[in-house]
Formats: sequence, structure tokens, C-alpha cells
Amino acid sequence: MEASPTLAVDAKAKALKAAGEPVIGFGAGEPDFPTPANIVEAAQRAAADPATHRYSPAAGLPALREAIAAKTLRDTGFEVAPDQVTVTNGGKHALYNVFQALVDPGDEVLIPAPYWVSYPAQVLLADGVPVAVPTTKETGFRTSVEQLEEHRTDRTKILVFVSPSNPTGAVYPADEVAAIGAWAAEHGIWVITDEIYEHLIYGDATMTSLPVIAPQAAPRTIVVNGVAKTYAMTGWRVGWSICPLEIAKGINKLQSQITSNVANVAQFAALEALGGSQDAVAEMRAAFDRRRKLAVAELSAIDGVDVVEPEGAFYVFPSFEGVLGREIAGRTVSSTLELAEVLLEQVNVALVPGEAFGAPGYARLSYALGDDDLAEGIARIAGFLGG
Repeated sequence: MEASPTLAVDAKAKALKAAGEPVIGFGAGEPDFPTPANIVEAAQRAAADPATHRYSPAAGLPALREAIAAKTLRDTGFEVAPDQVTVTNGGKHALYNVFQALVDPGDEVLIPAPYWVSYPAQVLLADGVPVAVPTTKETGFRTSVEQLEEHRTDRTKILVFVSPSNPTGAVYPADEVAAIGAWAAEHGIWVITDEIYEHLIYGDATMTSLPVIAPQAAPRTIVVNGVAKTYAMTGWRVGWSICPLEIAKGINKLQSQITSNVANVAQFAALEALGGSQDAVAEMRAAFDRRRKLAVAELSAIDGVDVVEPEGAFYVFPSFEGVLGREIAGRTVSSTLELAEVLLEQVNVALVPGEAFGAPGYARLSYALGDDDLAEGIARIAGFLGG
């Protein structure tokens, strides 16, 4: 397996910046805002309390598991019990646990593409077979029941469903979510629904939780979520899975042998995030929405670049197919992988090529960075490609 391409791009950009290069990084999906003060203060109080200096239950602090169950009902309408919740070291760890618990060697996992880079890697780590289901900008990067059925075999065990999507920002309307859930239930297919971007939705788009709108799929649906994106807490590493009880028990056993509990201080911070003031969430979402509109407008103005307006998350996923084949900086650029290399070398702009997401010809740019850097970075791309 390879290292995470998004983290690799971000690390390279940060290393160049530390060396004095004026790099603007569009790579990592990481809000530029500080974690809200009330959350930091809760962590400070927890750090000073000797009770947090000891082991706690591997599945998570009881109070946090209760808060996650309450938050899930509040925000999505999905009613779950606290013992269905496992608190993990970030959403990525939650997904790893789930794939390890569900996938047997040779099981096929349907993953609509473009996809987040870690889904297929984690399926491979569980000795499963990732099966990409391609989507296009013409369909808004959303898959359909017909496409899923074309890729279903007698080895299909799981569908990974993501809305809002990383890397495209696509959001599925409620009727499409219901149809996909009904299809999965009909064929006895497990659904892993990643809801990490649930609060980052813009315009007229709405968030619909699959097990709520398709209750017949709920007995085989696993929800994965976390505090990283909504609360600017990427470094705190707190995520969770919500599973049918039998699967949750298996995951808890697995986690007890691998990591034990998530750091207690981080768990208390997450407890405050979920139960405290949500004002900062609305403020950050408004800023992301403003940046989203700027990114779409400025990228769309570049000759050869085609952009589907994202409705959620904080990424824009433009097509650079109209640019490929040109001679740029003395070389013919034939792929977005090469284009990303040239942009970093020539104008100090780091973006993630679409090859990492199963979508050659595209690239992902995160707009979860400062307004000035966003405008300057796109201006550099426009000036270079237009020159």
C-alpha cells in the first residue's frame, strides 16, 4: 500500500513552507480556524483532573457515548443506544475498525468514485476487494441504483456511501438516498455511511441520513462520524462508529487489543464540542460558503478548467482535462499528476491530483484555508496556466 496522498501533499507543502518557500497548500482537509475556546477550556480542565490520568473504557467514556447518541438523534433523527457507539482515534480509525470487523478475504466493497483516498486502502488491509463505481461531473458525481447494480456480484458485501462527499462536495437529495438504501436492503448489503461533513452543507442542499430515510437498511448500516471537520478539531483525533450491537461488541474487542481508550483529555473536549455552544459551527460554515463561491468563480474563469459547484464539505474538484496536452513550463503535461508537480515547482501551489481519488484529469483543492491564501493560490494557477 501507499501512504495517504493527501497527507503526503500536505507534508511536502508544509516542509517547503518551513524552508522559506511561499507555498500555498490546497492539500489537507483541515479547517484553518482554531478549535473554539470553550472546547479548549474543557480540555484544560480535564487535563488538570487526576481522574483523567488513568485508563478509561476502551469503547469510550460513558458520558461521551451518551452524548454521541443524543447528538445523532438531535442532528439526523437516527435513534441509537450508547452501547452501539465506539469512540475512536479519529474517523479514519473508526473506518479501519469497521472494515476489519466486517470484511472477510475476497469480499467486495463498492466505493463510488471519486472517493476519499483511504477507503480502498483500508479495504485492502482487511483482505477485501475495493470495487470503484465511477461517477461523472454530468451526474454531479453522484452514483445511482442502476450503476450500483451493474457492479454488484455475489461477492458484494458492503457499500461505502458518503454525502456530503470528499473529494467532490456532492450532496445526495433525499429521494436518491432513500433509493440507494432500499437497494442495499433488498440485496442484504451492508452500508457504511460516512457523515463526517454533515454540518458543512450550503445553498438549498440538505443532509439526509441513510438509516433514517431508508429504515429497512438500518439493521445493516454503520454510521461513521467525528468532531474533526465540524469543530476544527483535526488534531484532537476523536471519531466514532455507530453499529448494530453485535458489530459494536466485536469492534470494542478489537480496539481493546489495539489502542485501548482514546486520550481522555480529547474525549472531554469532544464532549464539550457536542454539548456546548454551536455558534462557532455556524460561523465557520458561513466562511466556508463564502470561500466556496470564490473558488468556483475564480477557477471557472480559467481557460480549460471546468468546475461543478460543490454543495457540501470544503473541497472543489475541478476538471483540468481542457488543460492537459498543453506545453507548460517547457514540458507537455499529460496528467493531473504531472500538472500538480509543475504547479508546486513553478508557482508554489500544492493541490492533490485526481489520480489519488480514482479520477484522472481532476484535482482536489480544499478551500478550508484563509481567504487571502485562497485568492492568491488560485490567482497563481490562473496566471501560470494562462501564460
